[in-house]
Amino acid sequence: MAKIMIVDDSAYARRVHRAILERAGHVVVEAATGTSAIESFSLDHPDAVLLDLSMEDIGGLDVLRTLRELDPAARVIVVSADVQRSTEQAALTGGAQRFLAKPAGADQLVAAVTQVLALVQ
Repeated sequence: MAKIMIVDDSAYARRVHRAILERAGHVVVEAATGTSAIESFSLDHPDAVLLDLSMEDIGGLDVLRTLRELDPAARVIVVSADVQRSTEQAALTGGAQRFLAKPAGADQLVAAVTQVLALVQ
């Protein structure tokens, strides 16, 4: 199926999301920091990205902006525990196609990835 990059500083969140996406037939690559996400995006060319907003080195909104600069058609789903309406709006305005609140259920996560992958680039 598709190659999905999971960007989250939480090893637990990456492990859970990886298991869900691999069960759905996707190939998964991971990044634990914003810097490694940008490097991995350039090297791995994922079909979609699951992006946490709160990371130690570079904030998720800055990573989102950089990914969109590298590829204006990048498909990004922000998955964050910060569920304030202003945060969701900033992510969507910044170029994310979807915003999911943590913890996202398996069905919700797979549905969001499926929807984002179906978008015409």
